[in-house]
Amino acid sequence: MSARVDRPGLVVRFIDDLEHVRFSSKDGTVTVVAQDADDGRVLMVAYADREALTKVLETGEMWYNSRSRGLWHKGGTSGNVQRVIELRLDCDGDAVLALVRPAGPSCHTGEISCFGAYAPDVIARLDAVIAHRAAGGDTDTSYTARLLADRNLRLKKIGEEADELTVACADGDAGRAVDEAADLIYHTAVALHGAGTMLGTVRRVLAVREG
Repeated sequence: MSARVDRPGLVVRFIDDLEHVRFSSKDGTVTVVAQDADDGRVLMVAYADREALTKVLETGEMWYNSRSRGLWHKGGTSGNVQRVIELRLDCDGDAVLALVRPAGPSCHTGEISCFGAYAPDVIARLDAVIAHRAAGGDTDTSYTARLLADRNLRLKKIGEEADELTVACADGDAGRAVDEAADLIYHTAVALHGAGTMLGTVRRVLAVREG
């Protein structure tokens, strides 16, 4: 098992073997919380035993264990698999956080999350809106679609917004600086999508650098 100190006093342990996982003495399972690695929403809570977690490490996809189903591969029948990005063990070793990229709904009801349709954070919503505009936005009515269709325009706007933010900061105008920063982040998110990635990926890079 590897470990990283995120900040003083907090050690995040990444699971690459099962040595430190504290399976229940009653039924041999551990609680697993599956969380979307891109937008942060909690998808589901289930249980896994040693065999299930061994399968996870071997296949890179989530496996669980339950009294009713025994060992089961998430999405093995429906195709809604959960590709593992990262596995983390909590401070007591008796709960696992699985950061996953789901191929479809995680709940048997058809919802993305077993906790219902709730909005993820604003960065994830921005990425989702941009992706939606890219898939079928009207360039006559959607500014985002127009930016996505014109590489030179979206790159030009990044420069303009960066200049405006610089001036606002130089003037010490906090309110205007915040507005200009928001504009720059939006235009950056659009440009990132045009380059084949998204703002949520930048957030993950920042999280890694923090450690």
